[in-house]
Amino acid sequence: MRTPTKADLDAHERLKAELRIRGTSLAQISRELGVSDSALTLVGKRMCRSQRIEEAIAHAVGMSPEELFPIHEEEGVTMT
Repeated sequence: MRTPTKADLDAHERLKAELRIRGTSLAQISRELGVSDSALTLVGKRMCRSQRIEEAIAHAVGMSPEELFPIHEEEGVTMT
């Protein structure tokens, strides 16, 4: 599992704010996907990768997964 940078943590806080503005939350998305809240937090902080979760979060904020979750040099653990 990769350690999030300050930039990752800042991006996570901006993501949570954007979700609130759009009337949803990471918790709501986790319920819709049937995964734990912590799984979304790990992906949101760029500590782990999950295509399914990245797509759901990106869709909720009106972005593509590639825009919201750019590839890092140091890849995180991939979750299914």
